[in-house]
Amino acid sequence: MRRADRLLQIIQILRRHRRPVTAHVIADELEVSVRTVYRDIAALQADRVPMRGEAGIGYVLDDGFDLPPLMFDANEIEAVILGLRFVERRGDAGLARAARDVVAKVGAVLPARLKPLLFEASLIVPQQERTVVDRIEVGEIREAIRLERKLRMAYRDENGADTERTIWPLALAYFEMVRVVVGWCELRKAFRHFRTDRIATMDILEVRYPGRRAALIKQWQSEMREMRCVAQPETALMA
Repeated sequence: MRRADRLLQIIQILRRHRRPVTAHVIADELEVSVRTVYRDIAALQADRVPMRGEAGIGYVLDDGFDLPPLMFDANEIEAVILGLRFVERRGDAGLARAARDVVAKVGAVLPARLKPLLFEASLIVPQQERTVVDRIEVGEIREAIRLERKLRMAYRDENGADTERTIWPLALAYFEMVRVVVGWCELRKAFRHFRTDRIATMDILEVRYPGRRAALIKQWQSEMREMRCVAQPETALMA
């Protein structure tokens, strides 16, 4: 690997992590010596790359630093197009449109030698055999999650019972055939999972739910680990 490529890769490794990354971890990934990593980090700091840390503790990249947006190699471009094609096939209508727009925007500014990797990629996401029809706009759920707003909805559970629910939407899971909202249900006083195709009507309330979404997500994940739902995701469709 050329030294210039290695320096860019070190920055990319640091961008991937929120916590300090040790020189040993970087060296293992790049298959170089720790001494080489220390020299490269010193060179990056000399070039005023906003990097903090020290030997034995690790290094972090400060916020606000970014690389030119098109510093992609072949694998990265294929990862991007595969992810976008998956979103186009499996995402809700709003995300599918956004995925097509991203492909167009990236393709418009890619160097000519890289365009075939984007537009002629041999990575395929098959069309779903069965499509789930939502009666609500799933994009509004994503908006409620971003705003940390409560949702009031009319919901039909797996047994066909209709209920009125107010939930705190925390996340949206995209399974092969269905989409599932993860949220705290005020009716059940517990975390519950709601299939979007079973939501009849829905309104975003002006009220923000208490607590931070990140903390609630951690609490939900802890409960899921205890219930072993991570290993059996089909049980997460119960509401």
